[in-house]
Amino acid sequence: MIKTIKWLSILATIGMFFVLIGGALVSKTESGDGCGSSWPLCEGQFLPTNITPELVIELSHRLVTGGVGFIVIALSVLAWKKLGHVREVKFLSFMSIFFLLAQALIGAAAVIWSQSEFVLAAHFGISLISFASIFLLTLLIFEIDKKFDAKSLFIEKRHRIEIYAITIYTLFVVYTGALVRHAEASLVCGDWPMCTNNSPLQFSDFRLDQWIHMGHRLAAGLLFVWTIVLFVKMMKNYRSNRIMIWGWSVTLGLICLQVFFGAMIIFTMLNLGIALMHAFVISCYFAMLSYFILLSNRSAKHERFK
Repeated sequence: MIKTIKWLSILATIGMFFVLIGGALVSKTESGDGCGSSWPLCEGQFLPTNITPELVIELSHRLVTGGVGFIVIALSVLAWKKLGHVREVKFLSFMSIFFLLAQALIGAAAVIWSQSEFVLAAHFGISLISFASIFLLTLLIFEIDKKFDAKSLFIEKRHRIEIYAITIYTLFVVYTGALVRHAEASLVCGDWPMCTNNSPLQFSDFRLDQWIHMGHRLAAGLLFVWTIVLFVKMMKNYRSNRIMIWGWSVTLGLICLQVFFGAMIIFTMLNLGIALMHAFVISCYFAMLSYFILLSNRSAKHERFK
């Protein structure tokens, strides 16, 4: 049974990557209306007759999401029954299902009823939380804690607070990035890091879409600097712990890649592959932060019961 659970966790994690990237592909190719206003059917038909590229992208995303949903439900139920004695398993099982359903329902609502770009931008963030829950559940199932001696780690309160704060802030940055896509503001600034023909003293000349775009750049820049500062702190205070050394090294590498792909989106004029890599990297970055949240929560409980 444990072997089955492990295979399901691998399939669920890979599947959620496809769900995330598929959702980003739908947004970036403007295929959200590919199936008209019908859901879960496409154009009100089980097998549509008028096939378009947008229809194929949207329908494929729906099918992948539905298939992954069944895998996540099976994984959560089996993990709850067989591994429920592990402290975080039941909570993560619930979170995996709840947020996967939430993102599917928001996607359905966007199809059936027209939603503003501010509402649609929340869709990717909710999918991220679902992916992170499945990712953490997979780490627990494969007992990564034992392999890296994570259970012996104690994170100080001041560092726990910073980890909580940067994770919440990351969701805000992700929201602003999704808003850039949905507001069709990806290329309103033709240069990087500033807008073409605009200096920091000319923000009063910006249009709303430029404010949205530059707001995301500023938020992402602050996240980049914050990650570097936290990396230095963690290297200084936990240099004898493998999970912190490797974990924060990977996290720093991911945020550097995220900034690189963000800039390349502008220089390549919204190249689809680059844009999808941008979504992929931030998903991995958020998953790493979520693992540090789990470790921080353990440390907080250990501190209370000392």
